[in-house]
Amino acid sequence: MDLYQEKEVLGDALCAQKSATNLFNTYSNECVHDNLRNTMLDILADEHTLQNDVFNTMHDMGYYPTPDAQQNKIDEAKQKYSAGYKMV
Repeated sequence: MDLYQEKEVLGDALCAQKSATNLFNTYSNECVHDNLRNTMLDILADEHTLQNDVFNTMHDMGYYPTPDAQQNKIDEAKQKYSAGYKMV
């Protein structure tokens, strides 16, 4: 019997957290009652924290490597996306 390796377990946990944040985001957007919406947003924040913890664990263990961003690419992204936030 094959046991899951640590990387697979963490990968499954990361996928589950991504799905949970997606679902709670949808639920919070569809709430009519403010109290329920606030509860959903609180849960969403908790789920994002859990997702970030799993991601950081995987990254620290070398299971989810991310290359360093080039400064020119960072500057391009800032310019591209900041234009969308300017008020007309």
